[in-house]
Amino acid sequence: MLHLLRWLIAGLALGLAAPACAALQLVMVEREGCVYCAAWDAAVAPIYPKTPEGRVAGLVRVNIRDVQTSGFAFAAPVVFTPTFVLMDEKREIDRIEGYLGEDFFWGFLTQMIARTGKTDNPE
Repeated sequence: MLHLLRWLIAGLALGLAAPACAALQLVMVEREGCVYCAAWDAAVAPIYPKTPEGRVAGLVRVNIRDVQTSGFAFAAPVVFTPTFVLMDEKREIDRIEGYLGEDFFWGFLTQMIARTGKTDNPE
């Protein structure tokens, strides 16, 4: 019992020590059969959580059918997949529509995060 209590206290302490930028999330709106979503999954998804950008803005996936019920406040309708929406406290602050390759994606995402001021520099 004491061991469990120690784990709970340690977990609570870690949760309280979360960085201020934890409110940022990158929402990937996708759909089944989307070849561009599959291309992103192959090239970026495996490394995303290991990057500075991934640590600042954790990835959340939302199917395009579920956008309305996702709990996120999108500034405009999502029409294309993939659409990558940078959220702060679940409110849209910027987006990338489509996926044209790694260079395009990383360049725009880095700029989007930098504009939030929630990190020194994600690069």
